[in-house]
Amino acid sequence: MSTDADPRSAVPVHLIPDGSLQPADPTPGMARRMAAHSEGMWTGTVDTEPGATSGWHHHGEHETTLYVVSGRMRLESGPDGREVVEAGPGDFLRVPAGAVHRESNPSDETARAVIVRCGSGAPTVNVDGPAT
Repeated sequence: MSTDADPRSAVPVHLIPDGSLQPADPTPGMARRMAAHSEGMWTGTVDTEPGATSGWHHHGEHETTLYVVSGRMRLESGPDGREVVEAGPGDFLRVPAGAVHRESNPSDETARAVIVRCGSGAPTVNVDGPAT
């Protein structure tokens, strides 16, 4: 074991309490709350009500990972939105940078996911429809 101290190890961990998350990046049909946004990373949560479908959007230059906490999330993407994936509690979803998609909640409970985006620029860009 080395006795040389790594100066980075002295940086404290930060708590971001649930009550401090701020509404962010609106897309019709979903409610996002931002926990933190720094150069290169955006993190927060998204809630989608039962039966709701979001508007079409993408996340610019951000690679996005979602962890589904509760409910179900269905994402449509790809040419004309024909590719569909559905995830439930404990599942991860990866949305590549620039991938036009929309989310829906086919369950009867509110869906909640934790989001981490890595990249730069606007974290959400709403668009009229799917990629062709």
